[in-house]
Order: sequence, then C-alpha cells, then structure tokens
Amino acid sequence: MSVAPTALGRRERNKQAKLERITAAASKLFAAHGVDDVTTQQIADEADIGSGTLFLYAKTKGELLLMVQNSSYSDALVRGRDAAEKAGDTLEAVMAIVEPVVECNRVQVLNGRTYLREIVFGDRDEPHHREALDLTIQTEAAIADAIARTAESASADARTVAHIVSAIMFISMASAANADRGVDDVMTEIREQVRVLLDR
Repeated sequence: MSVAPTALGRRERNKQAKLERITAAASKLFAAHGVDDVTTQQIADEADIGSGTLFLYAKTKGELLLMVQNSSYSDALVRGRDAAEKAGDTLEAVMAIVEPVVECNRVQVLNGRTYLREIVFGDRDEPHHREALDLTIQTEAAIADAIARTAESASADARTVAHIVSAIMFISMASAANADRGVDDVMTEIREQVRVLLDR
C-alpha cells in the first residue's frame, strides 16, 4: 500500500519561503555589486530577515555564494546535457556540456571565480559546498557519458578524459589571465585544449 506524500507543514513552508527570499536577495545583490562588495547584513535586510536567521541557512558569505551559484550551475548542466545529446561528434558533445557552465560562471566574473575558489577551499561539511562538489562530479559524469557515446571509448578511458576536461574547464575559468576575457575567448581556449586531448 503506497502512502500519499504529505503537504509541507507551516514551519517547513516558512523555512522554504525564507530560503527563497535569501537566495533571491543574495543573487540580486551579488549580481549588482559583486560578492566582495556585499555584506551579509545587506542580504539579510534585502531578504527582510534578521542576520541571525540568515546564518541558520548559510554560515558565511561564501556559502551564500555557493547557494546562489549552485542553482545556476545546476540549470546550466541540464542545458548542456540536453545539447550534448544532439551533438554529432565527440568534441561538439563535450563542448555542448562545457559551454553553459562557462556562461553561468562568467555572468559576473568575480563571483564566478570566487565560486570556484569556494569549491576548492570551502568547508566540505557545509551543505552548499557538498552540493557544489556534487555538481562537479555530475559534470564529469555527463562529459564521460558524451565521450563514451560518441567516441565509443571504454568507460574507464572516458572517465579519465572527462576528469582532464573538467580540470581544463575549471582552470580556464579561474585563471587570473582570463579575468577580463569573455565567454567566447574562454571557450576558444578550452576548445583548443580539449581538441588536442581528444585527438591524442
């Protein structure tokens, strides 16, 4: 006998509404001013909550950035997977996954670079950090699937190549040398490296 899902109680609905307000406030302020120029008090004020309440949802500004960016990254990954399914060759399939992630990361370059730093150096015990790490794992898996499907590679080889592609992508997005470069320039750099890797 199956049990019908129960509706969220008032407390859970209130928590969800606060989380949505916090995410919207942080997203708006980070996009307008950059993560370094926004305080947690400004986010709390914009979300119409107390600063103590804010820290129940994210303990640091870095965690708030992870929360905001994870949502965009997740959407980008869905778009990339869908595009990769329609790609004709391995390079195009891989780049179809990479491009929306790069676009998401470059909306506000400082925020994107800070997000990557938080993934590498953030607190692994924080839930938004764990979610970010999971998204990187999902990205590699999507790239590996695309390689295995289009190049008919052994899955172990495809996973190894996907790991290298992921490293290329993240280094290109995080590089100080690329701080003033747009999506097209970063994508050209990534594409050239991935092309050489796939042609080996």
